[in-house]
Amino acid sequence: MSANRAAALCFGISLGAAILICGSGLNPAHAKPFMIVGCDEKVSWDNDGKTLLAPPGKDTVLIVDLADPQNPVIVATLPLENSIVGPPVNLDINDSIALVANSVDIVKDGEAWKQVPDNKIYVIDLKASPPKLAATITGGKQPSGLSISPNGKMALVANRGDNTISVLSIDGTDVKIADTITMPDSVAHVVFTPDGKRALAARFPAHKVSVLDIEGSKVSYNKLDLATGQWPYNVVVTPNGKLALTNDNGNGGLPDGSVDSTSVIDLEADPPRIIDRVVVGSAVVGDGPEGMAMSPNGDLAVSAILAGSNMKKAFFYHPHGSISVLRIDGKKVTKTQDIEVGGLPEAAMFTPDGRYILVGNYMDQDFSILKVDGTLVTDTGKRFKVPGHPASARMGH
Repeated sequence: MSANRAAALCFGISLGAAILICGSGLNPAHAKPFMIVGCDEKVSWDNDGKTLLAPPGKDTVLIVDLADPQNPVIVATLPLENSIVGPPVNLDINDSIALVANSVDIVKDGEAWKQVPDNKIYVIDLKASPPKLAATITGGKQPSGLSISPNGKMALVANRGDNTISVLSIDGTDVKIADTITMPDSVAHVVFTPDGKRALAARFPAHKVSVLDIEGSKVSYNKLDLATGQWPYNVVVTPNGKLALTNDNGNGGLPDGSVDSTSVIDLEADPPRIIDRVVVGSAVVGDGPEGMAMSPNGDLAVSAILAGSNMKKAFFYHPHGSISVLRIDGKKVTKTQDIEVGGLPEAAMFTPDGRYILVGNYMDQDFSILKVDGTLVTDTGKRFKVPGHPASARMGH
């Protein structure tokens, strides 16, 4: 969620904070696939859409076993700070570790709270039984959308507060800041291409996606900038590395009743270029795309539509959000469906086999579970309740 729509708060938690294990008692280190969920318990809204802040200390990060996608099981709950401020990809997970960036904190300002950028990145050891916090690193200012590289040896973190990208080296749970890339303006999210040789950085206020070159452990900004739609928030790439899609958030991060778009980037072109824009959402189902996910089969993507579902007095208010389903056929992208989900849908993810989509509904404190049959998506009608408000989530592979 963009910084002008929400605020976050949470005081520090000691490294020795207890980890609570619940659910089936499974050893998460051997359960596949995992989903990691960040629950922000500090932010709500009044009927006018004004942000309300609650006392800190109740945020959690969940590790969820999705061996049976229609019946997820929470196997670990870690009391770690996280935030709805920023795109819902401020964490990532692989077989060994998870990274969680805390974008903002709050501090007392007289009798009120005020939001301040944070700089913490948590490293979670998934091979420990139970999973545990292995380290806390100090990164850039307001770390936000991040990604772990395909080979697991690097991560890139977008720092919205100081116009940089942190390059992290990863050796097991030994995660360090290896370099800092200076960008012209604020970056919301960075994602790797499947071959690990490039990355795409969504420059939110500049309405651009920038291409980064990666050679070994060296990351460089090559000054190739692509003009997207308004306010690009996050990026996904097809498994074959030929296309990328952006969620163009529109109106500086606020729903406004006008349609928004996804920009289609041809990564095979030399140089890469934007070849299409596809409308997501609609006047009927609402606007404000945030979460985005790419199918591991490469034939579908989904865009989560907020639909003003936290702004009850707005003319564009919808009590429920939706997802727009995007069919990918070669380099042609077409919206084929809009499916209603819960209130204020943030993160969206495909399971590794591509057969299910999970969408985190912040207002309803649950996940919608959708079924994928070829390129047709249907709602199973099942919801996975979580003990908090899912602000962000990612799927392991």
